[in-house]
Amino acid sequence: MISDLRDAFNADFRPEDYQRLLRRLDERAGTKVEFRVAETPVFLPLAQLESMADSGIALTERLLAWPEYLKGAEKSIPEGFQVAGLPEDLRRSHPNFLTADFALVKTAGSELQPRLVEIQAFPSVFAYQAMLCEEYTKVYGLPESLGVFLGGLDRDGFWALFRETVVGNHAPENVVLTEVDPWRQKTLPDFLLTAERLGIAVVDIASLVPVGRKLHYRNKLGSLVPIHRIYNRAIADEMMARRVELPFRLTDPWDVEWAGHPNWYFLISKYAVPWFCLPEAGKAGSVVPPAVFLSDFLNGDGLERLRAAGVPLSDAAAGETVYEELLLKPLFSFAGKGIQFAPTRAELEGIGEEERGNYLLQQRMRFEPTIRTPHGLTQAEIRILYLWPDGGKLTPAISLVRLGRGKMMGVDHNRNQEWVGASAALWR
Repeated sequence: MISDLRDAFNADFRPEDYQRLLRRLDERAGTKVEFRVAETPVFLPLAQLESMADSGIALTERLLAWPEYLKGAEKSIPEGFQVAGLPEDLRRSHPNFLTADFALVKTAGSELQPRLVEIQAFPSVFAYQAMLCEEYTKVYGLPESLGVFLGGLDRDGFWALFRETVVGNHAPENVVLTEVDPWRQKTLPDFLLTAERLGIAVVDIASLVPVGRKLHYRNKLGSLVPIHRIYNRAIADEMMARRVELPFRLTDPWDVEWAGHPNWYFLISKYAVPWFCLPEAGKAGSVVPPAVFLSDFLNGDGLERLRAAGVPLSDAAAGETVYEELLLKPLFSFAGKGIQFAPTRAELEGIGEEERGNYLLQQRMRFEPTIRTPHGLTQAEIRILYLWPDGGKLTPAISLVRLGRGKMMGVDHNRNQEWVGASAALWR
């Protein structure tokens, strides 16, 4: 990373400053930040962030120009979650939000290179992340010359693009942020900051009121207000897991715009990762570790394709055979849920044939510890957050960083540790 900035930060760090950071985050968000915030930001060269951002754009553009992929991805949308409102030809549409997560790994030549962890057409914590970067800079007295925003954006440009993408041409009163039970979500700080900045309401998706072909919400006075645009933060797999019953059918053609149409959650997701490993993906797929669908691994040529890509795999096929170099991932889980390291053959075969298309096997990446901390070298996973307003262009806007020293990088997987958790990248 940027050694002089890291050395200066570590030398000047005081625990009382970190406690002040946490207090300021809670104050500005208007609620307690429940997930762990890392003691430190990460200092990265701008060129490194731009390289990741460009890779995410190239991967997305390849998918959107790939009819066979889009047709397959559309079939992956579960029954009851095929939301109306997208054109039949998906190449005439695009998601409003995108995130691309990258690991930093060492290549055979000992160079540090980014590799895609996953890509998802779904919003992330835009408002919170902008605030976190500001507070890191203020509390620790970091140089104001350090950059935060990407894609040529400055602070004003970021907020203008965020507003354009979320609100569109509508009055904020008629735009809502929807989530499942938003007041109990760990991302509530982002919801509240978004509502404050954009002037929109935060609403439980299960409380929307259908009248005719329009959806409504109740404002603070209890009056019904028509919704013209929905900034959707409700995750489909959470609604399925909680068995949330909505007062309206998602599949009906409602007279409403979606800022982040729900179908894109499935159309660009971990489902895309095995496709990136096909020859048809071209150069864009060069940053993606080898992966195949579980169904192809057990019933097709997936195992041979992984071997051909250089993944060392055992010839044995007994139940106790362990695939040390593979990760088993469910396609539509969030925050790392259900990921299994080094699965056995028996565990793979224990997944029913009808479900195997909903899992992928991917070569395990070993994150290179690169961040020097008082607790030793720490790993970083870097997420690029993109905005894509209606009629606009796909723009990398800001980054998010997860720091960890465990097998997985999510904040829930690095508990009871220090100098890990949710962080941010400042660039020079």
